[in-house]
Amino acid sequence: MSAAPSFSPAEITEAYAAFHEQVADFAKTGNWDGYADLFTPDAEYVEHAMGTFRGRDEIRAWSVRTMTSYPGRVMPEFPITWQVVDAAQNRLVCEVLNPMPDPGDGTMLAEPNITIMTYAGDGLFSREEDVYNPLRFHAMAQRWARIAAAHGNADEDVLAWLDRFGGGR
Repeated sequence: MSAAPSFSPAEITEAYAAFHEQVADFAKTGNWDGYADLFTPDAEYVEHAMGTFRGRDEIRAWSVRTMTSYPGRVMPEFPITWQVVDAAQNRLVCEVLNPMPDPGDGTMLAEPNITIMTYAGDGLFSREEDVYNPLRFHAMAQRWARIAAAHGNADEDVLAWLDRFGGGR
């Protein structure tokens, strides 16, 4: 078995910056179809609350479904608060915030996650793992939806989510 190629911290950092820039475009346009193309064809995406997705087809189906419906659909950006590169493992680890827009009363809500990216070269990643507290994230989404509904800022997608997961309006 041959050793995995090694990449410099600068290359890993630059590749993730380009990745993150693409994610910003997906969030802006609402078109997440290209997200899976940022990964190798055999990539693995570990999302502890929703499962593990293998290969671009599974990653694409999950990302499009998740990021085009509430709550993913309303997150306007994903700022990074810190990052570190573990070049020996070809990894970049960072904290990403998941902020929600103002639901109508000035409330600002956000939950962080730790993202672990494994770089594979050629600007592609072979693995992503998101680590966060799904109960805290759910509580944030629930609170945002209730406030938005109370202020007339919840569309049918948000109201349906609230009815299904929020314990009613």
